[in-house]
Amino acid sequence: MAIETVHIVQAYVQGRGKGLKAEQQMGCKTAEEARRKAERLAPLRLGVVAFSASADTEMGDYDENPTILFKSGQLPPPWNED
Repeated sequence: MAIETVHIVQAYVQGRGKGLKAEQQMGCKTAEEARRKAERLAPLRLGVVAFSASADTEMGDYDENPTILFKSGQLPPPWNED
């Protein structure tokens, strides 16, 4: 098992009705890059979150408690919890 830290940006657009639709996640090389991308996307999307998590990418196992780097706008659970 090769555990590594991944940095992800997840953006949301309008889905059916009042729902949110997740766009494809964007992987970043650093936490700073993820935060900057999320900040640039924030005015263009209904919601965006950047986070870092430990993961075994080969197995598809991700940490259940990611570190939030940036969040903005309308987000689905668990991102909308403070």
